[in-house]
Amino acid sequence: MILEACHMVQVDVFWSYGLGAGFAFGAARQLKALGAGQAPHADEDTETAMLRDAAPFNNRFFMVNLIFLSCLFAPSGIYLLWQFTSWETMHVLDKTMPAWLVTGFAITNVTQGILGFWVTQKCIRSGKAYQGFLQIILGYFFMFFILVHGWDGTGYRRFFSPTRADFLAWDPANVPAWFTSPVALTLYAMGVILIPVIFYYFGRWMQDGYALAGIKKHPGWGAIVVLLLLTVFGAGLGSAIACSLLIHWIGWIAGAAAFAVAAALLLVRRGGLFHMLYKAVYAEAG
Repeated sequence: MILEACHMVQVDVFWSYGLGAGFAFGAARQLKALGAGQAPHADEDTETAMLRDAAPFNNRFFMVNLIFLSCLFAPSGIYLLWQFTSWETMHVLDKTMPAWLVTGFAITNVTQGILGFWVTQKCIRSGKAYQGFLQIILGYFFMFFILVHGWDGTGYRRFFSPTRADFLAWDPANVPAWFTSPVALTLYAMGVILIPVIFYYFGRWMQDGYALAGIKKHPGWGAIVVLLLLTVFGAGLGSAIACSLLIHWIGWIAGAAAFAVAAALLLVRRGGLFHMLYKAVYAEAG
């Protein structure tokens, strides 16, 4: 049961990774410019080399990411876990859950965001901005797959059931009713705080990046927000739904394999849908 419950709390783990990747990609051109001045020198001493190795986290973009994760995102997750314990653990656990699980959940809500930022920044500074962009989709794909499918194909039922009783007595009417449930109302309130912060920094940093690169033709602030939403819900959620449907249709192994092939051919490759989305937001001509 602990393992099953971890599937739900892992939603925030993957969400955190996607958030960190998003903050890094939003400042892609700035991070690349900063990285250009951090090339190693043959005559540098050990202390200088150590400082240079720590440089990936020594910038204001990472600090905004860290503050957001630790002061806004992680506390919101802990609140949901304690206030709606059954829902947050996919109706597997209650408040008798072990303390180490709660502690681990709180820690990973921050550490995975750090990891997402670091991996994306690493891709950007090595000239692989598209791979950095894919980190956002990767995080949100796994997040939504858990919500849509879960470990037993009932993820969406568990999500749209505010209480364990609602889940055990599942009815399609749970879906519209969920949108006015205490869980949903709490999520709305949290979204009012979290979402504008994400949009503000992603949009502002992308605009600054265009200016830094001297790009005259680029998306406006509103278009950037729309493209970010398409990345999260179109690419992330859409892919998760497609994968879940294939698994329901032909089983775990065949379904996952079929999705992987389709994603490689239609989505991920250069010229695919994900690459087109990347070029639109990054304002890359080639």
